[in-house]
Amino acid sequence: MTLHLYFGRKFLRNFLSVLFIFFAILTLTALIDQIRKFGGNEEASFSTLLTLAVLSVPENLYRILPLIMLITTLALFLGLARSSELVVTRASGRSALKSLIAPVVLAVLIGTVGVAAINPIVAATQKQYEAEAAQLSGASATLSVSAEGLWLRQGTPEGQTVIRAARSNLDGTELFGVTFLGYDSAGLPIYRIEAVSARLVPGAWSIQEAKEWRFDTEALIPEVDSFETAQMSLASNLTRNQIIDSFGTPSAVPIWELPGFIAGLETAGFSARAHRTFFHMELSLPLLMAAMVLVGAGFTMRHTRMGRTGLMVIMALGLGFLLYFIRNFAAILGENGQIPVLMAAWFPPLAALLLPLGLLLHLEDG
Repeated sequence: MTLHLYFGRKFLRNFLSVLFIFFAILTLTALIDQIRKFGGNEEASFSTLLTLAVLSVPENLYRILPLIMLITTLALFLGLARSSELVVTRASGRSALKSLIAPVVLAVLIGTVGVAAINPIVAATQKQYEAEAAQLSGASATLSVSAEGLWLRQGTPEGQTVIRAARSNLDGTELFGVTFLGYDSAGLPIYRIEAVSARLVPGAWSIQEAKEWRFDTEALIPEVDSFETAQMSLASNLTRNQIIDSFGTPSAVPIWELPGFIAGLETAGFSARAHRTFFHMELSLPLLMAAMVLVGAGFTMRHTRMGRTGLMVIMALGLGFLLYFIRNFAAILGENGQIPVLMAAWFPPLAALLLPLGLLLHLEDG
C-alpha cells in the first residue's frame, strides 16, 4: 500500500506540472489568436483580449487531457527508470502490472472528475467566451431550444427580430408555427407577425399564411391596422450556417444538462447526433485516460541501460496520437451517421485499452 501511495503521489505531481505547462502555452497562443481576431476592434482592450484568451483555454485544455495523461505517464516511468526504482520494485517481487495500479486508478479518477465537475466549468467558460466574442464581432444571431419550441434572434444596429417556432426542419431553415417580433434600436416593439411557416431564402424569410400587427403607427389598437396575406417576405441577414453555428459546440452544454438538451433538440425537429455522440464520448473519457497510462507505461517501463529510450518515447507518443486521432475520426463518423453513436464513442477507448495491455502482458509477464 505504501508503494502504491508513493507512485500515486509522484504521478499526481507530474500531472499537475504538465497541466500547468500546457495551460501557460495555451494561454499565450490563445492571446495571440484573440489579438489577431479582434486587435483592430476599438472596443477590444488588452484586458478584454486576455479575458477572452483565458476563457477559451479550459475548453482546449480539456480536449487534450488524454494527451496530457500520456505525457505524464512518460515522465513518471522515465524518472522511475533513471532512478532504478522500477528495478528495486521488481526485485522486491512486485510485477509491472501491480506497479500500474495507482497510476491507472488516478487516471480513472481524474477522468471521472473531469466529466462530472470540470466539464460543467468548461461549458460555462465556453458559453461566456462565445457570448463575448459574438459581442465583439457584431454577430447577433443566437438560438435557444426549450420545451416551448425554439427561439432565434437576428439583428442589425438598426434593430432586432426575435423569432419563435414550434418546430423546424433539421437545419433550422424552415420554421413551422412561427412568430416574428420586431424591435427598434431603442428596444421598442415595431411589429408582430404570426405565420403557419417560414422558409429562409438568401437575404430574407419567405413567410406563408401570415398575419401582421404594427406597433409603430398612430393607431391605438393594433388590430385595426392588422392585415393577413398568403405570402410575404421579411429581410434577414441570417444564413443556414449561422443558424447551425448558433447552437454552439456541444461542449458549451454541461454534461448534466445534455440529456435534456438533446431531448429538446429532437422535440424541436433538429438532429441531435452530434450532441449524443459528444455525450457518450464524455462518458468514455475515464476509460481513455486509463488507456493512455497503459500506452505510456508499455514503452517506458524498462531500465534506461537497455537503450533506445528516445525511440521508445517517440513510439509511445506516436501510438498515443494515433489512438487520439482514431477516436476523433470515429466521433466525426458518429456525428455524420456513418457508424452508430455507441460504436463511435466506446470502441476506440476499448481498443486503446486492450492494445497496450496486451503489449504489457507480452513484455513483462509473457
